[in-house]
Amino acid sequence: MFEPALTRSFRNIKVKFDLPLTRNPTFSCNPIRNLTNQIANGHHTQAGLYKKSTYLPQIHRESLVQTHNFNQQNRKYSAMSIPETHKAIRFHETGESYDVLKYESVPTPTPTSSEILIKNKYAGVNFIEKYFRIGLYPAKLPYTLGREAVGEIVSVGSEVEGYQVGDLIAYASASTFSEYTIINPSENFRILNIPKNATDEQLQLYAAVFIQGFTALTFIEEAYAVKKGDYILVHAAAGGVGSLLTQLITRLGAHVIATASTPEKLALAKSNGAEFLINSVSEDITAKVLEYTSGKGVQASFDSVGKDTWDISFNSTARKGTIVSFGNASGAVPPISINILSGKNLKVLRPTVFNYIGTKEEWEYYSQKMLKLISSGELKFDISKIYKLEDYPKAAADLEGRKTTGKLLLSI
Repeated sequence: MFEPALTRSFRNIKVKFDLPLTRNPTFSCNPIRNLTNQIANGHHTQAGLYKKSTYLPQIHRESLVQTHNFNQQNRKYSAMSIPETHKAIRFHETGESYDVLKYESVPTPTPTSSEILIKNKYAGVNFIEKYFRIGLYPAKLPYTLGREAVGEIVSVGSEVEGYQVGDLIAYASASTFSEYTIINPSENFRILNIPKNATDEQLQLYAAVFIQGFTALTFIEEAYAVKKGDYILVHAAAGGVGSLLTQLITRLGAHVIATASTPEKLALAKSNGAEFLINSVSEDITAKVLEYTSGKGVQASFDSVGKDTWDISFNSTARKGTIVSFGNASGAVPPISINILSGKNLKVLRPTVFNYIGTKEEWEYYSQKMLKLISSGELKFDISKIYKLEDYPKAAADLEGRKTTGKLLLSI
């Protein structure tokens, strides 16, 4: 790949400056860099990756350096060695079978002047990949799966500001189940900057945050604003989103009624703060909910299961309550008549996380809240298993078969 003379001269030299990082992050020209600055400035002392009962160590400001950007506006591209092809998980036709998933070589994209190319290190696994695979969500074929990842920038377009080759970032975008992904930072602002000295476990944490973390955080504020004293039903409470919802709702002083399919999963829900536990296989969920709420029902039901639990959520929700239906783990909710809602003046939402963080201002607000929750240790991410990229079909089968808890990642 062509590199200007200036880039060639310095590509093997890492120049470090001991620049102070004491500026108030509020005044950063790049609001997302505020997140890294807050950690670097020592505003937070503990990061919240929960894996086998351990937390991430503190990121110390003295361990951070900034790499000078030589004459950025005059360079065409600055790039590391990049292969012509790379591996990705794609499908050429939709279907329930995992056989439609292909681990194959694809051309490595070349960034335009406004884009950056990222070499991915970890990617998060979510149910949304299933919805694309089976055709529930439209996709242009062949389609590369994945919606979130963490990686290293390896090429930067000449018009891109605020990013350099070698920067580590976490981001939300399509096509992250691949060794390389290309994004336009001016259009895709959902990016977190990561300290260059971040450990492997810290990279895993950042890879786990986006879809499930921001889903839980936005839902408890905007889908239903949880209040102290509320009774809240959380289906699949040991799953990725369910675990985070349980922690966040408990933190607000509400009572979580958690459902899960095994005693082990219920124990996990209890450790996350659930006050009432219901075995979804052996117990009558609605009857137990009414027992725990003195016959009134819950103020809100957070339902990621879908078809199998719609009636349960409907019958368990109190008068003037809210049903937040956001998943199809058991299949899509069948069509309903809007007239059934009038019996209890119920509200039903079908939210998606990206409609709650659709502007830079919303992203800045929620990303800073997320940072504070993680770095203070108030929110724990249980990364239960990491698969190789080529083993994604196994990860999908485990997730969809409800054999897992917490968050699943792909190592790329």
